[in-house]
Amino acid sequence: MSTFVFIDHIAGAITKTAGELLTIARRAGEVTAVLVGTPGDGAKAAAAINSFGANKIIAIEDSAIYDHPSALVAQGLADLLLEKGATTLLIPSTARGKEIAARVAVRTNSGIITDAVDVTSDSIATQSIFGGSAVVHSKVSKGIAIITVRPNSVEPESKPSTCEVELVSPKLTPTKVSISNREPAKRGGRPELTEAAIVVSGGRGTNGDFAPVEALADLLGAAVGASRAATDAGWYPHSHQVGQTGKTVSPSLYIACGISGAIQHRAGMQTSKVIVAINKDPEAPIFEVTDFGVVGDLFAVLPQATSAIAARKG
Repeated sequence: MSTFVFIDHIAGAITKTAGELLTIARRAGEVTAVLVGTPGDGAKAAAAINSFGANKIIAIEDSAIYDHPSALVAQGLADLLLEKGATTLLIPSTARGKEIAARVAVRTNSGIITDAVDVTSDSIATQSIFGGSAVVHSKVSKGIAIITVRPNSVEPESKPSTCEVELVSPKLTPTKVSISNREPAKRGGRPELTEAAIVVSGGRGTNGDFAPVEALADLLGAAVGASRAATDAGWYPHSHQVGQTGKTVSPSLYIACGISGAIQHRAGMQTSKVIVAINKDPEAPIFEVTDFGVVGDLFAVLPQATSAIAARKG
């Protein structure tokens, strides 16, 4: 087995998901971490990658990568995998990750599995499908096993290592599409939704008032999510939508506030480790998947919960 992990990063700063993928990859033995970026990115990320037990770090660096979309990243990654004889590639199951994975699969004539929640040492992927109502175990039968893994599917385990960065200068063919302008994403003080360990989400039951949801989220250091009903009504940005047509999350704790639990929403959060729901309707579908449920008005329950947690923390 020759397992490679695509390390997603921002200017050399790796994401939390990188540690999770490296933890999974170590089950198969030796792990090669691959970072694709501009000159210097590999050196910046080396220490963080080494903390999760990579046996080798390869940095594909070219200044042209910054000026083009994911096509050049996939091009450099695919060429490297074929040259090194990779058998498995793990990639974060994000919008960017799945685009890169699909492009690499086409370029290497390989099979692809998306949204895995676990991967065994022999590259058998576990997927939660049909809104979490069924589990599938599958394996790629042709080419490199390209598997995208949902963030927060496993707990990252540190394993310090010391390996040097091998720099690779790829022969990239620039695409006809180039990036002419960039605008940094507006980030608040809360963690990224797909990477957060705790998510507090609000739905139709908030009636557009997310203040109690945000107050609890800030106290817990959590991300704020929203149901499709809430985002469609304009109560919260669509970038925070959790569900089949939004983002898929798998935090350690998911708190659903005023969310009925339609299958569309459950498909995006059902793999959470612990699910807590607060809803006035005792027959709400969300209670079918919860570990703990509170039948009550979120505007009465959340302030009490927030005060009690603050008192314990204080």
